Amino acid sequence: MSMITSTTWVPRGFAAPFPTKYTFDEAEFERIADLAKLQLEDAQEGLQEAEEAEADGSGSKKKKRSSKPEKEEAAMKVDEPEDIEIDDDLKEYDLEHYDNDDDEAQGEAQQMGMFGNVKSLAYYESNKDDPYITLKDEGDEDEREELQILATDNLVLATKIEDELAHLEVYVYEDESDNLYVHHDIMLPAIPLCVEWLDISVGKSGVEKDSVANFVAIGTFDPDIEIWDLDTVDCMYPNAILGQGGNAEEDGKKKKKKKSKKANDEYHVDAVLSLAANRKHRNLLASASADKTVKLWDLHTAKCAKSYSYHTDKVCSLAWHSVESTVLLSGSYDRTVAIADMRAPTEQPQRVGVESDVENVKWDPHDPNCFFVSTENGIVHYYDVRNASKDPSASKSIWKLQAHDESVSSFDLNTVIPGFMATGSTDKTVKLWNIGPQGPSLVVSRDFDAGRVFSTTFGPDPEVAFRLAVAGSKGTVAVWDTSTNAGVRKFFAQKMPSTIGEPKVEDRLVGVADDESSSEDDEEDDEESEDGNVAHSMDEDEN
Repeated sequence: MSMITSTTWVPRGFAAPFPTKYTFDEAEFERIADLAKLQLEDAQEGLQEAEEAEADGSGSKKKKRSSKPEKEEAAMKVDEPEDIEIDDDLKEYDLEHYDNDDDEAQGEAQQMGMFGNVKSLAYYESNKDDPYITLKDEGDEDEREELQILATDNLVLATKIEDELAHLEVYVYEDESDNLYVHHDIMLPAIPLCVEWLDISVGKSGVEKDSVANFVAIGTFDPDIEIWDLDTVDCMYPNAILGQGGNAEEDGKKKKKKKSKKANDEYHVDAVLSLAANRKHRNLLASASADKTVKLWDLHTAKCAKSYSYHTDKVCSLAWHSVESTVLLSGSYDRTVAIADMRAPTEQPQRVGVESDVENVKWDPHDPNCFFVSTENGIVHYYDVRNASKDPSASKSIWKLQAHDESVSSFDLNTVIPGFMATGSTDKTVKLWNIGPQGPSLVVSRDFDAGRVFSTTFGPDPEVAFRLAVAGSKGTVAVWDTSTNAGVRKFFAQKMPSTIGEPKVEDRLVGVADDESSSEDDEEDDEESEDGNVAHSMDEDEN
């Protein structure tokens, strides 16, 4: 069984052209020992207890076992046959050693035949140095080197569960060659629930604290948040851990310290459900948890700067405002969305209320006054923040859309193309929408055979603005070039005339297992609406 719980893109130009391979030296050992002091001491205690228990029980066991060899030796002596005189006619055949001689001779012959000429073999690091290879491969110079990432490549990060193992898969997406492959992966200690790309260095020695970097933060069922360097391959331990797991024990305290389950101001005590990096204040990372709190972390110190408790149930989604960089949007299972200024932790935030549990929240990238909310009932709401109040029941949305029959588990707004929205649902479908002045209209609906869809994300760069990464319960990642769909071209060609045109292949889909474009027959299953018509499932609230 495999499943992908979340994905995110890395913009072009941030990944190192040649990621470094992890080296485990004395300095790295000391860093890991400091970060995981509590875990190492617990392991040592467990080993010591096991050795003591084994030593305590060894005395009695030795007494019982001491008589066993003697009894076995006596039994062997009884069972051993006496020497039998062999007839003179049979001695010449040496039947007692007949099998042994043949096996040894045959074994020696095989060894000489297989490995007798090892020393005479020659090895060359490159085919160019081998004098026996006369036909040179002309394409060798154009091939990319091992682990190389080009400036035109995008990275796609996917948190995956496979056969009870959890890891982060780092994909390289080559748009021009329709190629998607796993570059490397990172093993994780618990089931990952959310992932967020960071453009700042965290816990890396010899690097300025505000320098541009390529890192990732991962929230799991464990209350801790792990931060890894994406430019280091085969790393054994994260660069930093945000939470109780990252705090070394204070001197003089008891070694075996159980993790507290009571919410506090220093770390999360339940699963981390969402992460949001502040792109203007780059050292700030917000996290939402099942412990009903929102926490603000300072990545320079890897410590919690502030904790907020204005929700009454699990907090599942976060989004920073793109202009007012201290305003944070948070959605919760208490069926409310809060708009809070992180500079005023004591003030009650503005709120809006919805009909069921919140799944995701996002600001409108093309209108800073508005935001979107998706819910468990398959509805997408569109709100104006200026109409929010401290009473969530008094709020009214600009419009609401019955996008799916089941939960809208993921959705995304295209940051380059205005009015372009994608929604994914546990009903296993992905839908594309055109949001006009009168509301959204359905462009196309498609089943990618990804299972229940948990992630739909648009590419971050203008060159890949029409690319949509889709992943779900079947554990596969696919990148769909939506511009190759006739319905998308019909609605959005005028909005992006310089990057969209008639494609060579209809419905171009790139995946790891099968990187060929899907056939044109898939287009017959697409549900396309007429231009200008609003989808029948969209309801407008009257003011």
